[in-house]
Amino acid sequence: MDDTFEDTGGGSAVDQVVAQIRALIDSDGLTVGDKLPTERELCERFATSRNTVREAMRMLKAYGIVDVRPKVGATIIDERMNRAFDIFSFNVAEISRQTFDDIQGFRELIETGTALAIFDAATAEDIAELRDLNRQMVQARSVVEASEFDFQFHIKLISLTGNRSILDVYGIMKPVILRIMQHGKTRRIIEGETYLEHEGVLKAVETADHLAYQYLMRTHLRKGLATFPEAPDFPTAEPDEHHQREPAASRPRVDHFKCSGRRK
Repeated sequence: MDDTFEDTGGGSAVDQVVAQIRALIDSDGLTVGDKLPTERELCERFATSRNTVREAMRMLKAYGIVDVRPKVGATIIDERMNRAFDIFSFNVAEISRQTFDDIQGFRELIETGTALAIFDAATAEDIAELRDLNRQMVQARSVVEASEFDFQFHIKLISLTGNRSILDVYGIMKPVILRIMQHGKTRRIIEGETYLEHEGVLKAVETADHLAYQYLMRTHLRKGLATFPEAPDFPTAEPDEHHQREPAASRPRVDHFKCSGRRK
């Protein structure tokens, strides 16, 4: 019997081989560009079937960890961020009010919570680069192009924290963030409100005004909420006066023994 997908308590045979291959990569110090052992060698090493190894390789390829080619074998790659990007960017054509709340709420936690780190790291050159991005946003030929500069403005601010994990997360979220930035925007709004809000944030960074920075950034991130319609409130139906339930005392007593056909 093929036990490829049989769960033996520690996951299926495929899951176990995936874990063993990942452990092999770590223990042997393999890096991007290195080749894994051949299919036959993996079968012998892990005492498993060829089908199980092939399925494990398919999973690792889907994760963006290996690239498998005929006559070449399995080569280690690192496209995990691209895979996550593909998953997150799928079907973001429609942005709801709830999506706006979730994404902007997350950004608010990050971009206001890192204020002190940004203040400590920001130099005159950083401020000049941020102002240049703000000007390029205004000079953009379309709302879509302007949103790219808007996104880069915020990425530059976050990069001052030196936290690569935050930048990776923003990279994954980029498609939906861009859609939010473009929602309900016009050239007039970008050249007016958005530009001035960015300038206010930069002045707060220059003066290390923590309270002003938090207020201005929070207001800026929440500004687009008004462009999303609120969910309609459905009134609770009033009970029909003619169909109200009778009080228990006024209802006739039901003899359960008679209903069930049993004798007293």
